[in-house]
Amino acid sequence: MKQGQEKRTEQELHDDHAAQSADATVSEPEPTSGNSGMEEKLAVAEAKLTEMQDAFLRAKAESENMRRRAQEDIARAHKFAIESFAEALVPVKDSLEMALKVETPSVESLKEGVEMTLKQLSSAFEKNRLIEIHPKAGEKLDPMKHQAISMVPAEQEANTIVTVLQKGYMIADRLLRPALVTVSQEKTS
Repeated sequence: MKQGQEKRTEQELHDDHAAQSADATVSEPEPTSGNSGMEEKLAVAEAKLTEMQDAFLRAKAESENMRRRAQEDIARAHKFAIESFAEALVPVKDSLEMALKVETPSVESLKEGVEMTLKQLSSAFEKNRLIEIHPKAGEKLDPMKHQAISMVPAEQEANTIVTVLQKGYMIADRLLRPALVTVSQEKTS
């Protein structure tokens, strides 16, 4: 029986200790300064959250405005891309119209007018970076700038230009139209 009593005593001690621990955790009041500190931290965090949400919404609106402005700029650039070129060509058209108004033109005056108009047109091309491709005879064929129409027997190196049928043009570094050329064939023995 003593063993049963000792066991019960141990069990009772264990239960009493657990009960005291539970009471201690439940009954210990939180310090009031800790509660107000947590409330202050929560208020600061909420204020920061509100501030960050406001900053996010402002940044989002600003990026949307920038995107819209960029789209408008691109649309304007597409719409008026040839404005400079058109301004340079208007005087050429004026010159041609004036030449047609002359009642009795002489051959010399027509030739002089055409030469002046061609100078105006060449100037317009230069201003707008429209570059003429006019290869010389004997120049090596460049497939990026020249289009070979035919191959002819010639007394020059193979794949070199014999004649230019039509000039080509580039806008800045971009090919607009290749020069049409005939090229020399390989010499056959």
